[in-house]
Amino acid sequence: MSGGGRRYHLILYTYMLDRWWRAVLGIGMVMLALAVGLVRLPEALPQYHFLPVTTTTLRVMGGAGVYSVLLALFLIIIRRMAYVRPYDSHLRLVTPFLRMNISYRRIGRAASVEMAALFPLEKFKGWRRKLLRPLAGRTAIVLEMNGWPLPRWALRLFLSPFFFPSETPRLSLLVDHWIEFSTELESFRGTWLDRRRQSASTPRSNLLASLSKYK
Repeated sequence: MSGGGRRYHLILYTYMLDRWWRAVLGIGMVMLALAVGLVRLPEALPQYHFLPVTTTTLRVMGGAGVYSVLLALFLIIIRRMAYVRPYDSHLRLVTPFLRMNISYRRIGRAASVEMAALFPLEKFKGWRRKLLRPLAGRTAIVLEMNGWPLPRWALRLFLSPFFFPSETPRLSLLVDHWIEFSTELESFRGTWLDRRRQSASTPRSNLLASLSKYK
């Protein structure tokens, strides 16, 4: 599609997948190490008596380990595939499992807000607070909309809770180079608004011109 701007990676999406792939890879490596150890240790240390392990158990452990490693590799591959990109008539938001266009007609305002103001640390506990702390000082672009592009429950299936600063139609976009993104988004949206005003005034101008012929 022509008329597109730059792609701006969604930092929050990448940040969360970075945490997940390391944990999943660690689990996979531990499972594989246990499976190999349960096979090799009795052979290497015959003087010790190990509890017998069935072939089925070893296959399950090895399969779970291989699956976890492959899943970790998949998460590494897709970790930077989430982005937003302005177009002539809409803003496109893309993740590996979600692709949607947000029309400029729906966006009322785009504001820059610090993550700590959107999601105060004192309101969160446990892993959520730990997850948010490194991002608290970053600046996000918040889209204030007149309605959700998709049902909110559907968006929550694919996006982190930290994309939603409130229950109202607002979307928090934590991107790299937020100043450039904000400038480019406003440029595209301003051009779209100008075209809309011109198209609205053209029929009126044509009507006035046609009436003037009969004077």
